Order: sequence, then structure tokens, then C-alpha cells
Amino acid sequence: MKAAIIPVTPLQQNCTLFWCTETNKAALVDPGGDLPKLKAAVAQTGVELEKLLVTHGHLDHCGQTGMLAQELGLPIEGPHEEDRFWIAQLDDDGPRWGMEAHTFEPDRWLKDGDTITVGNLTLDVIHCPGHTPGHVVFYHAPSRLAIVGDVLFQGSIGRTDFPRGNHADLINAITQKLWPLGDDVTFIPGHGATSQFGYERKTNMFVADDILAAR
Repeated sequence: MKAAIIPVTPLQQNCTLFWCTETNKAALVDPGGDLPKLKAAVAQTGVELEKLLVTHGHLDHCGQTGMLAQELGLPIEGPHEEDRFWIAQLDDDGPRWGMEAHTFEPDRWLKDGDTITVGNLTLDVIHCPGHTPGHVVFYHAPSRLAIVGDVLFQGSIGRTDFPRGNHADLINAITQKLWPLGDDVTFIPGHGATSQFGYERKTNMFVADDILAAR
């Protein structure tokens, strides 16, 4: 497995292009906008897109996913159906943020414990609510790599002040579902630099082990 990060939209959201080196099949995770930039990256890499994946329903992550799927004839998988209400309001959210965004219907809603395949790769689907109720994380165990959307960042965590956000749910998802994957797991967040779970457990002021233990 190989992966590349392509920041898109004015919010600099990390769209991830990853591919199976054995088959050259690829997927884009959270193709939220700047579609010419994404298509150019795919062409430059020389891979064949097989599907589009979505971690959650916020417009910077998925506002133009339906447009790209229709143009290229690709299926969309994710997020969890609890984020249906976010996707349903993309047409309204776009103008509010000065961005083009359109609602869509995924070909497959995902739930905790599902797997998705790209070429010969199999990734685990982990439902991590809190930032949004239907947020999912994609984890490739052999590569020790997780694509976590807006659940966790280097030095921070996802906002929970949006509709149906829940801080306690987010902390539980991070500590009960992500930490057990291992300190050596590298993660690609929805914004900013990559990091490792172990580093965040030591240094992240929101979810470091010693900070949570003191509460």
C-alpha cells in the first residue's frame, strides 16, 4: 500500500489517495473539492481509481464527492448512515461557505466492523462518532496506517460543537477504538500533519494518557 495526501478546498482538507501496489487500483478518501487537482494527482501517480471513500458528511470532506463519482462512474462507500443528515444538506451548506457542494447517496453506507477493499488491500472500518455521529475511520493493519478524518489531529481532536456532536463519544472513540490499534500506528488526519497514536498519547493535551487519568 502507498498513500499520498492532497490538500483540497479553502479549509485545506487532507484528501488521501492510496493504492494497491500489486494491482495499481486506488481510492480517494474524502474528495471534498478541487476536483481538477485530484484528477491531476491520480493521473500523475498513474493509478486506476476503483472507488471513493468518505469518512464523514462535512462539506470540505465530501461536498464534491458525488460530482466526481458521477463524472468517473465510481461507487461511493461511507460514511456511516448516521451522517445522512449532513450529506442531505450539502446543497445548502455550500453557499454558506462559498464552496460548491452537492448532496449524494453513497452506494454503500458503512458500519463498525465492516471492511472495504481496494485492489488486493483490505481496510477495516471503525465507527468513531463524536465529531459527527456517523464518522468512520479506515485502518490498514499491515501498513500500520489509519485514515482518521476529523476524529484526531496532531495535538488536537475534532470539534464537537456541530449538530449531534458529542465530546464524550469522541474521547471514547479515540481511547477505546484507536489507541488499542497500537502506539506505532501512523495516522493521516483530516487537516494538518500526520502523527502516531503513541505520540498523541504522550503529548496531545486533549487525550494524552496522563491528562485523561487526572480527570
